[in-house]
Amino acid sequence: MAQLIDGKRISAEIKDEVKARVSAMKAEGKSVCLAVILVGEDPASKVYVGNKKKACEYTGIESLSYELPAETTEEELLGLIHKLNADDKVNGILVQFPLPIHIDAKKVINAISPLKDVDGFHPVNTGAMLNGDAGFLPCTPAGIIELLKRSDVDIEGKECVVIGRSNIVGKPMSVLLLRENGTVTITHSRTKDLKEVCKRADILVAAIGRPKFINSEYIKEGAVVIDVGIHRMENGKLCGDVDFDDVEPHVSAISPVPGGVGPMTIAMLMKNCADSAEM
Repeated sequence: MAQLIDGKRISAEIKDEVKARVSAMKAEGKSVCLAVILVGEDPASKVYVGNKKKACEYTGIESLSYELPAETTEEELLGLIHKLNADDKVNGILVQFPLPIHIDAKKVINAISPLKDVDGFHPVNTGAMLNGDAGFLPCTPAGIIELLKRSDVDIEGKECVVIGRSNIVGKPMSVLLLRENGTVTITHSRTKDLKEVCKRADILVAAIGRPKFINSEYIKEGAVVIDVGIHRMENGKLCGDVDFDDVEPHVSAISPVPGGVGPMTIAMLMKNCADSAEM
């Protein structure tokens, strides 16, 4: 029976740690504040923003909400970001993606002050991550590292395979595994013999964006599997990039969907906000 890597439990631990830190800062007269910007009416984005607000409320972090209409111009959004950059009360700025197609996401990311970039997407923070310097780490990959460590999975010296090369998950995931002394291979849509590469993995991180794509044919016996994907099936249930029922009998540990990686992203966002306030 594989160990179930419990993201709900571990994310709750991290949020409790953040809550204690925020409480200590408040006792010293310091506040912690996150500004969240949502442009448009995307239903999934509204759910994510709602979950972030709930996490702020739980941890004691003040949240400022800016819900802008879909026709908001790029200039107007950048103007709001510059205003929040200059506001000493605001410790973190988060712009919910995806944005409407008329707004350049790269311009928006670059406009956020690196000192308030609690998503960890600004080039200054990605550069710091690559160099092993201090800076904000992207929440999902950082959350996966915490999942592994707090589940007693040793990364050092292990063969780690990441499926996916996105700027949000795949690329930073590979860097953070490397920082933990893993031996890392990044795979993607052009990788030849993907199954054979994946079957070498002691730790497999699936962020391919295809429901139940990874089955037992991709898995080395006794591997640890982290499933980053989240998809809604026709029956309304959620699934990941991994065919859980097929893979689970072959692994030593696996993260479920839901209840695995998802809760960790918001927990690490709260940690980044607390880090920003302490800086």
